[in-house]
Amino acid sequence: MSTILVAGSLLCWLAGFSPPDVAADPAGAFAVAPQEIITRYLEATARQRERFHSMAMEVSIDARLPRLKKEGTLQAWRHVTSLGRITYDAVRFAGDKMIRNDVIARYLRAEAEAAGANGFRNGKIQAESLAVTPANYKFKFKGMAQHTRGPAYVFEVSPRKKQIGLFKGELWIDAERYLPVREWGVLVKNPSIFLKRVEFVRDYVIRDDLAVPRRILSTIHTRIVGPAELAIEFGNVTVERRANVLVSPAGW
Repeated sequence: MSTILVAGSLLCWLAGFSPPDVAADPAGAFAVAPQEIITRYLEATARQRERFHSMAMEVSIDARLPRLKKEGTLQAWRHVTSLGRITYDAVRFAGDKMIRNDVIARYLRAEAEAAGANGFRNGKIQAESLAVTPANYKFKFKGMAQHTRGPAYVFEVSPRKKQIGLFKGELWIDAERYLPVREWGVLVKNPSIFLKRVEFVRDYVIRDDLAVPRRILSTIHTRIVGPAELAIEFGNVTVERRANVLVSPAGW
């Protein structure tokens, strides 16, 4: 078992959510050309990378194996550097040991390995190797949709190469600040031969002009124990800027 996350059916299970239809009017009330949207998105995400040195957040991971009727919850702290390195500090776990060892632990290990394996150059992780940018993806404008925080531009994205950590699906860009508010789709390369398919939804919340993780929903289709379902909630996000100024808790 291993990595990331979901579309369609799992959303109904976890959040009563299904991806809404994109507006028929592709520009809606925001008459901005698709290429200009991408340009502003790249500028906004570049500013974000330049501003923060590291990010720490509380994480609650609920996981279950429906076929085996097993479940468990891990509370932990997640640390992310501006170079993309991810580490976890476990706080407590409740539930079945199989969930802890064969679902959650493998997911966390695969996430960290994917970040490192795809862009390790000169001793540094290159976060750009997995970034949702034109260097890694083809973009196709689909229109607009309503996110929880307001209108968003929706782009269909497909990776330029088959690489662990890249996905085929959609990117939603906030129509005001041009930061990502949602990514969802299917990983194009499974990190393990024991996996058949990995689906996910990642939601972000914008705090102080930074897009910080809010939630990840994931279904991992395994070859041995059937689907593994994960719901990951983030809270109490603390961002350390490069100038060593702390932006404290971006909770919700």
